[in-house]
Amino acid sequence: MSKLTKQKKSRERSLKDQKEGEVIILVEHKHPVVMRKQLVYGMLIILVALLPWAFATANSYSWINYANWFLLGGILILTFYWFRTWVGWYYSVYVISSTRVMVVNQEGFFGREVNEISLDNIQSVNYKIKGAQASILGYGDVIVETLSGGKPIRLKKARKPAKLQQAIIEVVRRTS
Repeated sequence: MSKLTKQKKSRERSLKDQKEGEVIILVEHKHPVVMRKQLVYGMLIILVALLPWAFATANSYSWINYANWFLLGGILILTFYWFRTWVGWYYSVYVISSTRVMVVNQEGFFGREVNEISLDNIQSVNYKIKGAQASILGYGDVIVETLSGGKPIRLKKARKPAKLQQAIIEVVRRTS
């Protein structure tokens, strides 16, 4: 059994509104660093839930049952919060197909924003890596500008923005 590359796997995927003859070339997620704020807030939730529980169990207070329920509630809230964050990250993707570039941003469980630009309307593709953290972890923004002078599409916090930029440029060159 041969090992499938990331590009071959993405070609096997399909979009909900995929057009006839359109081939998916690349599907890329945002860098996982976008979840760091929620990770820190989650740690604070753990701390807030653990403090009363630890205090009650260490001193054998009579309200230990309430502290146990408070800890369980904190864990449930944390699980829901982190799952919602993961869903937003996992379903936010950048799709490069044989006809267009799409940016799908998932906001929580039910919000979704989709922007797309056809390959024949792309004027330039640039990327920007800003800051030490972005340089070390290898993420940045890819900016796709249009011929019509409309608002550019930004692929924010993309993994390996130089490779993503080159992939878009290569697809544009092949279709021109």
